[in-house]
Amino acid sequence: MQRHERLEQDVKVALSDIIMNEVKEPSVTGLISVTDVKITPDQKYAKVYVSIYGKCNKNKVIEALKKATGFIKKELGRRVRMRNMPDITFELDNSMEYGEHMDKVIKEVMNQDNK
Repeated sequence: MQRHERLEQDVKVALSDIIMNEVKEPSVTGLISVTDVKITPDQKYAKVYVSIYGKCNKNKVIEALKKATGFIKKELGRRVRMRNMPDITFELDNSMEYGEHMDKVIKEVMNQDNK
């Protein structure tokens, strides 16, 4: 594994722990999973993909994470040694919902073929 990929993985693990255990925003509820982290080669920007499970308002959770970005960056700096602390942006990862939708469509097609 290359150094950059290892750094992305370390940041992903640290962010998962910070979001689940340290962020005290009331809107950050439900099961939130950091699915991927992409850091630019110059380490100035990091795009964090999160998947949110449950019936909560996902956009509110993303907004709450954006509000807590300063705290999250400070905690990340304590846990992961980096040349530069990147600006973090949070993106909603809908791949789980899309996968569930595709499973449902495939089952419907299979049931129609069996009739």
